[in-house]
Amino acid sequence: MAKRVYQVWKGSNKFFLQGRLIFGPDARSVIATILMITAPIIVFCALVGRHLRHEFTQYNAGYAIPVVAVVFTIYVLVLLLLTSARDPGIVPRNSHPPEEEFRYDTSASAEIGGRQTPSVQFPRTKEVMVNGIPVRVKYCDTCMLYRPPRCSHCSICNNCVERFDHHCPWVGQCIGQRNYRYFFLFVSSSMLLCIYVFAMSALYFKFVMDDYKETVWFAMKHSPASVVLMLYCFIALWFVGGLTGFHLYLISTNQTTYENFRYRADNRINVYNLGCLSNFQEVFCSTIKPSRNNFRAYVQEEVQRPPLPTSRTSETQDANEDRRMKVEDDLELGGDLMKISQRHNIEDIEADIRSRGSEVHRHNSSEFDSVVGSDRRPPTGQLDTRHSSWERRSGSWEIAQEVVGMNSNVAESNGYPASKEVSK
Repeated sequence: MAKRVYQVWKGSNKFFLQGRLIFGPDARSVIATILMITAPIIVFCALVGRHLRHEFTQYNAGYAIPVVAVVFTIYVLVLLLLTSARDPGIVPRNSHPPEEEFRYDTSASAEIGGRQTPSVQFPRTKEVMVNGIPVRVKYCDTCMLYRPPRCSHCSICNNCVERFDHHCPWVGQCIGQRNYRYFFLFVSSSMLLCIYVFAMSALYFKFVMDDYKETVWFAMKHSPASVVLMLYCFIALWFVGGLTGFHLYLISTNQTTYENFRYRADNRINVYNLGCLSNFQEVFCSTIKPSRNNFRAYVQEEVQRPPLPTSRTSETQDANEDRRMKVEDDLELGGDLMKISQRHNIEDIEADIRSRGSEVHRHNSSEFDSVVGSDRRPPTGQLDTRHSSWERRSGSWEIAQEVVGMNSNVAESNGYPASKEVSK
């Protein structure tokens, strides 16, 4: 049965509703974020908002206070899901490196066995033009592609994300080109919700003091929920408020969080800055690009390509071939050397036999037959392979010590000194 893309996805994402929703690997943090938003609102509506209904009796305006809190909370939760449950701008990874970028460098090639094997050079970076200025982009080994400008590989989600801003653990998703707008709206709306709950809790706290004509301590004992909500919202405001202000600065200068933290000390020219107004229009008024991934599509089997030859593979093959040729040459030349040495020994021994008497002739003839018979036995493959008869030394061929020793033994057995030189 054919599988869908989300079922064989190589990233660390988690999918729900058969690939319709995509989360990061830390999707459980979304549940914690939802609880941190809804729990204070429930407490506010149950213990604070319902008392404020009677403080604004004209046109029953008091009922709008808890209603506004509930509606605004739903709006914030929708923005949270739009941020965390959609494709942030993942660049589809390739199944093989881009072959058009391979370069065969013949200058750095190695000569092996009389042949030159060019080494494969793969550029790690290349330059592209952005607003008339060259920008260097890097190659991603995981996704096997050159990252587009402002793209970065998220080590948590294991994906390359366009206009990568950061990976937010509170929403459990990368923040990129396709969800940055919703992320900023989520953070800024959360700030406004905190301000609203804090203000309404403080208002109710004041009403308690005015109605009972008591001190602050009495109001705190009478409505502890208001105190807890004000303290909670005050702490949360430091976080979401500071984050909203920081991202307003980034939008006005057309930067991402990743670029701001990484290139802050480099004093680089921001080639993406179009002016404050144009930068805001780009984030909030531009059309969001459709996803480049169809997670519900069926996987199409791709024909396996043969691996490209690399310099290391070629060197290994050439080295093995050269080693086989070397062994064959050793065996062939070693056999010729033994024939030459045997022929030389026979002539010396025959000349010695002619000059000696009959007794010595019979004695040396038997010794000669035994020695020549042992020398004329063909060498075994094991001996030739283990002790090559020839070795390359300084561009010339020299006789192995075993053959020279064999010749010396034959000559010394007949009372003659060994030959000083052997033809090369």
